[in-house]
Amino acid sequence: MRLGGYENSEQLVAIGAAIRTCRQNQGISQEQLAYMAEIDRSHMGKIERGERNVSVLNLIRICTALQTRASELLSAADC
Repeated sequence: MRLGGYENSEQLVAIGAAIRTCRQNQGISQEQLAYMAEIDRSHMGKIERGERNVSVLNLIRICTALQTRASELLSAADC
């Protein structure tokens, strides 16, 4: 990880993968999840790829849309 930068950090990649797995397990497209969570579709893609540091509020929106707890998602990401 670079000093001062979090893009593509192991933790963000793991969180993004956990979001993607949960979404796919529910049969929801990335576009549908973005709409349900009120997050721009391209930003959602960047979150899933670990390219963006997801804010707590966006994480809660995503978890609400996926009907899961943030703690469960973070546990799945091993964070």
